Amino acid sequence: MKSICVFCGANFNGDPVLKEAIEQLAEVMVSREITLVYGGGKVGVMGLIADAVLSRGGKAIGVIPQFLLDKEVGHTGLTELHIVDNMHQRKQMMNDLCDAIITLPGGLGTLEEFFEVLTWLQLGLHNHPIGLLNVGGFYDSLLTQMDVMVTQKFLKPANRELVITSGNPIELVNLMESFNATPDEVWFRDRNLT
Repeated sequence: MKSICVFCGANFNGDPVLKEAIEQLAEVMVSREITLVYGGGKVGVMGLIADAVLSRGGKAIGVIPQFLLDKEVGHTGLTELHIVDNMHQRKQMMNDLCDAIITLPGGLGTLEEFFEVLTWLQLGLHNHPIGLLNVGGFYDSLLTQMDVMVTQKFLKPANRELVITSGNPIELVNLMESFNATPDEVWFRDRNLT
């Protein structure tokens, strides 16, 4: 992996365990020469991960819509900052610039980003490994809901397994480096799409 897109919140709850996980993720990325690709903000968890990578001499590429830059939430010290017209272009460009995706704790926007790229993976539109950094069990309920979706036959077990999960940043990156995603051929065949 040469670059990881990190989805995360524009808020930070002050949790020292999350702060330490952010620092560990930045350390493993910089030590392996992995570039950060993220939403381009200077606030919240976004600002923390960018600053942690940059302070260690790593590269951070931001992608931000003009309307957010106009609200003065854009990070001005990045390696590169791409300005786009809207949120969809932001997600598409971040996906195009990365080899893998990690989702840190965040709010509605973070979940929306996670589920969109996960759907793209299920449909075979990319083959990036997707990880959830489940710091302090933050995503336990979400993972349980996904298991319910499998039990209720709205989600295939193979697609549930596309989500790589760990509470430890180093372990998560290691798991992602050995992941090989392929589209769900059964999903396509059942719908006469192949």
